[in-house]
Amino acid sequence: MAYREKPVEKLYYTIGEVSRILNVPVSTVRFWENQVEILKPGKNKKGNRLFMPGDLQNLKKIHYLLKEQGMTIAGAKKHLAEKAGETDYRLRIRESLLEIRELLVDLRNNI
Repeated sequence: MAYREKPVEKLYYTIGEVSRILNVPVSTVRFWENQVEILKPGKNKKGNRLFMPGDLQNLKKIHYLLKEQGMTIAGAKKHLAEKAGETDYRLRIRESLLEIRELLVDLRNNI
């Protein structure tokens, strides 16, 4: 069985990297940033947004609530304010299942 190194977590992500990770347009990331108060990315001297790993986690939560749970922005904001722990738990489960699926696909392809 092949050894898989855990990817190194970056200190910050550009808006382009975030949009690729979430598979949404850059304009969507900007819109979410303007609409949801928990998103406060830093900016460099040029004014480019720099998303910390915590910002990326919050964006993943927002993506999950909007795209997979079908919530509105207002509903997602309310849910994040009231039930943040529940969303974290479901998101962790989803990410674990995706990792397991990836491992199973790798195993199937190597047989």
